[in-house]
Amino acid sequence: MDFALTDEQQAIAEMARSFADEQLAPHAIGWDETGHFPEDVVRSVGELGMAGIYVREDVGGSALSRLDATLIFEALAHGCPSIGSFISIHNMCAWMIDTFGTAEQRQTWLPKMTSMELICSYCLTEPGAGSDAAALRTRAKRDGNGWRLDGAKAFISGGGSSDLYLTMARTGEDGPKGVSAILVEAGSDGLSFGANERKMGWRAQPTAQVQFDDCKVPADRLIGEEGAGFRYAMAGLDGGRLNIAASALGGAQAALDKALAYVKERSAFGRPIAEFQALQFRLADMETQLQAARTFLRQAAWKLDTGAPDATKFCAMAKRFVTDVAFDVANDALQLHGGYGYLADYGIEKIVRDLRVHQILEGTNEIMRVIVSRHLLAEA
Repeated sequence: MDFALTDEQQAIAEMARSFADEQLAPHAIGWDETGHFPEDVVRSVGELGMAGIYVREDVGGSALSRLDATLIFEALAHGCPSIGSFISIHNMCAWMIDTFGTAEQRQTWLPKMTSMELICSYCLTEPGAGSDAAALRTRAKRDGNGWRLDGAKAFISGGGSSDLYLTMARTGEDGPKGVSAILVEAGSDGLSFGANERKMGWRAQPTAQVQFDDCKVPADRLIGEEGAGFRYAMAGLDGGRLNIAASALGGAQAALDKALAYVKERSAFGRPIAEFQALQFRLADMETQLQAARTFLRQAAWKLDTGAPDATKFCAMAKRFVTDVAFDVANDALQLHGGYGYLADYGIEKIVRDLRVHQILEGTNEIMRVIVSRHLLAEA
């Protein structure tokens, strides 16, 4: 593993950061306050190759690495963690279709997904199946030349706004081997959505329950093999966890940048508070934690890129460590702002609210510990 970024990787990161600085950061607080989903801005990332980051080139993808993707999502989240994370979920869905879909499915769906003509949501979690995802109850039954879906998915980013819903549904026996992946188009008969959830953070992206009531889907929407959907979903989450960690890292870096600027400007007891050693020590710790998190994240991405046998363990460890560190750093940045950090105008409290969910989604950090411990015990 080479710790130095290539010229191409530096250019990729700079391109994503420029987009974030120009298109996301100036509007992030306003989107958060109004709950506005900037669909036009989200769709525009397709023109920059950020809608199919690690999708193959023959269908419009950028064919970049997972390490490259962490650079992109860290940069995007520096402008707005909510929007950067939303784009990461779409990328995870595109990769799953590219990797497990048929040749015809790849040609049918991915050119429109990599251009962001079609936005895709990932539908795994259910009201009664969160951490125990293999216990999902949404069912798909064969019906002539197609499927009929019944059930509900919870906490779905893009629910009611996306064009496609990559849905894990039970087509067979109980447990993980009875789950299949089925692509459902917006507008399908029997597809409906709950109200937009009122959330602590991530307010710039819609989140809603997705409801299937005798929802009719053509047979060719089954992605890959019947009964392999849970395996596909878990494979997608290895990379998804890296993306969510990268987004948390970008948000935390933005918070630290704001704190550094603030302590240089703010004076107390006759001098800038940046001169107080206690605050200098806290800043040093924040920087050290973020650099450690960044190194760990990139190592995990390298493991996934190279197909290392312990990649899943490293993705889980990185997700847990990076998101915990990122939240703590953002919270410390708020503290350094004093009362001003509690005000919406400074943008710090938004980052804290946004980053809290990164410790929950794509597998809670408690589940990350379960994954790591199981690998450790299996290796012992």
